[in-house]
Amino acid sequence: MRPVAAEREYDLALFGATGFTGGLTARYLAANGPDGLRWALVGRNRAKLEAVRAGLEGILRPGVPAPDLLEADAADSAALAKVAEAAKVVATTVGPYAFYGEPLVAACAAAGTDYVDLTGEPEFVDRMWLGYHEQARQSGARLVHCCGFDSIPHDLGAYFTVKELPEGVPLTVNGYVRVEGQFSGGTFHSAINAFGRVRQTVSAARRRRRSEQRPSERRVHSAPARLRRDADLGGWAVTFPTIDGPIVRRSAAALERYGPDFSYGHNLVVKHLPVLFAGAAGIPPAFLLALLPPTRKLLLKAKSPGEGPSEAVRAKSWFKVTFVGEGGGRKVLTEVSGGDPGYDETAKMLAESALCLAFDELPETAGQVTTAQAMGDALLDRLQRAGMTFATLASGPA
Repeated sequence: MRPVAAEREYDLALFGATGFTGGLTARYLAANGPDGLRWALVGRNRAKLEAVRAGLEGILRPGVPAPDLLEADAADSAALAKVAEAAKVVATTVGPYAFYGEPLVAACAAAGTDYVDLTGEPEFVDRMWLGYHEQARQSGARLVHCCGFDSIPHDLGAYFTVKELPEGVPLTVNGYVRVEGQFSGGTFHSAINAFGRVRQTVSAARRRRRSEQRPSERRVHSAPARLRRDADLGGWAVTFPTIDGPIVRRSAAALERYGPDFSYGHNLVVKHLPVLFAGAAGIPPAFLLALLPPTRKLLLKAKSPGEGPSEAVRAKSWFKVTFVGEGGGRKVLTEVSGGDPGYDETAKMLAESALCLAFDELPETAGQVTTAQAMGDALLDRLQRAGMTFATLASGPA
C-alpha cells in the first residue's frame, strides 16, 4: 500500500528548516543529497524560508537542485495534509513535539507518508503510537521517531553489537554513553516541559503497555539499575533513564535476531563521582520548578529553542557509546562514535534517515517503528559512509 515515488511531487520535505538544527539539516542535504533530489523546505514564514534557501546556494552539490518552499504552520492541519500528500518522506525538527508534533504525525499517517523526527520525549512517542500506529499500518506509513542522538547511536549500536553475537541464544547488551558537547535549546525546552508533564507521561506509558502486543515466545527486559566504577571505561557508570533504552528494547521485541531472551542496560559514564552527584542534585529543583506554570515559563526563558553553539564550539564536541555484549559463550566490545552529538551529527542522522526511507530497499514495515526495525543495515551503511564510526573493538570467548 506504500505510494511509489512517481506518485509524489517530492522525495523529501523538511519541516522546521528556519530553526537552528533544521538549518543544519538543510545544509547537510544540500551538500550530500543525491542527484536530482526533489525536496522542499517547509515553514510558516516565507521570508525566513527564502533566507535559508539563499544560504544554500554556495554549498549545493552539483546535481542537487535548490529546494522548493512550502508554507505551513505546525497547527494548520489542512496545510500539513497537503505537505504530507506531496512528499514520500517528511522530516521535522519542530519541537517540543508534545506541543507541536501531533498534527504532522496525523497527516503522514493518513497520507501513507513516511515520517522522521528528532524527539526524545517518551510521552509524545507513546501518544503517537496510541493515536496513529494502527492507521499508519493500514496506510503503509512508517513513523520513525528519535532519529537524532536520541536514539540512533544507541539503537543501531545495539543492533550492530547483536549482529556480532551468536543467533538463537539469550543475549545481554549494555551501552555506556560518554559525551562532550552542549545540549540544544530545543532539548532543554523538551526536558523542562517533560518535567512539567510527568502525569501525562506516566498515563501515556500505561495506556501503551495495556494496548501493545509483546512477543509471546521471547523475553525482552531491562538490566538492573546500578552505580559502579568501571576502570576500562575510565569512570563511573550509572543507569541513564532516557528514551534510548526503551527504543533499543522495542527493536529487540520486533526483531528475532535479538534472541529468545534479550536484556539491555543503558548507562551514562562520568569521570568523577562528584560531577555525577552535582548533576543529580540539580534535577529535583528543576523538576519542582517545572511543575508550576509560572516558574516553568521562567526556566524556559533561560534558553531559546532555536539557539545553538558556534561552529568552533561544535567542532570540539564528540560522543562515544561503548557496548558490551555477551551470549552463546561469546563476548564482544563495540563502539559507536562521532562528532558534535546535539547538532551536526543529529542533523546528519535525521537527513540520512529521511534519505534512507526515500531511496533504499528496506524491510516491509509500517506503523510506528524504530530505526533498527525500519532501516537496519541500510542506515548503518549510510551513516558509516557519512563518517560515523561503528567498530568492533574486541571479540572472543566470554
